[in-house]
Amino acid sequence: MAGLGRVLVHVRRGGEGGAARFGQSVTGSFCSPHEDVAAVSCGLQRGRFLLADAAFPGSTETILGRPPFCPAKLLEPRAAAEPRGRGVEAAVAVLLQAATGPVLLTRRPHGLRVFPNVWVPPGGHVEPDEELLAVGLRELQEETGLRLAAGTFTWRLLGLWESVYPPMLSRGPPRRHHIVAYLLLRSQEPHEELEARICPSEAEVSAYAWLEPHVLEAIAATEDGAERPGRVPSTLPASVSITEVSGGSPRAAQLPTATLLNVAPAEGEDVERVSTGTKFALRLWLEARGGKNGGQTGPEEASGGWE
Repeated sequence: MAGLGRVLVHVRRGGEGGAARFGQSVTGSFCSPHEDVAAVSCGLQRGRFLLADAAFPGSTETILGRPPFCPAKLLEPRAAAEPRGRGVEAAVAVLLQAATGPVLLTRRPHGLRVFPNVWVPPGGHVEPDEELLAVGLRELQEETGLRLAAGTFTWRLLGLWESVYPPMLSRGPPRRHHIVAYLLLRSQEPHEELEARICPSEAEVSAYAWLEPHVLEAIAATEDGAERPGRVPSTLPASVSITEVSGGSPRAAQLPTATLLNVAPAEGEDVERVSTGTKFALRLWLEARGGKNGGQTGPEEASGGWE
C-alpha cells in the first residue's frame, strides 16, 4: 500500500489537485520557476497533509520554501524516476527553545543513509491519525528522552520546507522527498532543567547542543551552495559546547563554531553542517523574535490550529 504507515502530501490549486509526485517540486506548484518561497494553506485532512492555494476548514496559512538548488526544482519539467508506491511524505521537526533562550539542535549519526553527520532539530515522519504537535512531541521524546508536559510550553508553526535527499543533483537523483513542518516549542523550563532529563537515542543522535541566539543568527546567515565555507564573526566564540553521545556515556566536548557555519558544498562529499531546512526555520524564528510576541499560541491551543 502506498505510504503505508506514513502520511503523504497532497496539493490543491484552483480547487483541483491530488497526491504530490515524488521528485517534482511541491513548492513549484505555488510559485514561478525563479522563486523559491510561496504562501500556502496547509492542514491534516482525511489522512493526508494538504497544501492549497486557498484556505480550507482547519487550515493554517504559512510559508513554503525550497533551496535554489533543490533537485525537484531542477528536474522539472521532466519527471524524476518515482519509486513504486512512494509519493512525497510529510514530516515534522521541532525547534525547542528553553526559557533561558538557547535552542536545542542534534547531530545525526555518521552511519545514517540520509543526511548523515548533519545538525538538525529532532523530528520525523507523520504517522496516520497524528496531529503535527503530537508528532513533534513524540519525536522529541524518542530522540532525546525529553517529555514536555501539557501546560509547560507554547508552540507555533514556523513554516514548511521541501526537503530532498541527496540535496543536490551532483550527488545523484532523489531518493527521499519530504515536506517538513517546522514547529517552534517554547518551554517554560530553563535549559539546565531540560538538560538534566535528556537521554538521547544513539541510533538517531550522535551529539546535541544548546545554542545561543547570537550563534543561531550567524548560522541562519550562511547560504548553502556557496563556494566558500562560513567564517566565524569576531563577535562569536571560537567554539561552542556540545555533548557527544557514544557508548551510553554522554561527554562534554567543544565544537569549532566554524563547523556550524559550514555550507553545503555544490560538488563532492557533504560536510558536517547545519541543514539547509534548519537554517530556513531559524530565519523564520529570528523574524518571529523580532515581532511583538513571536506569534506564539497558548499552551493548550496547539491542536486547534491544525485539526
